[in-house]
Amino acid sequence: MQIDITPGDVTVAAISGSVDSLTAEQLMQALGKAVSDNQVRLVADFSEVVYTSSAGLRALLATLKDARRQGGDFRLAGVQPAVLRVLELSGFTSILKLYGDVGSAVASFDAELQ
Repeated sequence: MQIDITPGDVTVAAISGSVDSLTAEQLMQALGKAVSDNQVRLVADFSEVVYTSSAGLRALLATLKDARRQGGDFRLAGVQPAVLRVLELSGFTSILKLYGDVGSAVASFDAELQ
């Protein structure tokens, strides 16, 4: 798994590979650091994520809770069908906001302010 974080008014984390028991801690630390640096409006670009396990789901949930606790939010963009299926089966589609692409997810933060 690779993570590239681009800070900004809305911070984008481009993630590629698999988010599983071997990589979930790395993801949680990277996203947790962004939140602790007050980058609480977060979008994870999942367009290159091919698989996620329950460990990956825990990392997403932890990030969501941390961001919301500090007045922000955490959203997913570009989720591939196999990963979307896992999110649907686990009920995460009712917890996380999902968008077709990064641009839409980033724009959704500004749309809420209007």
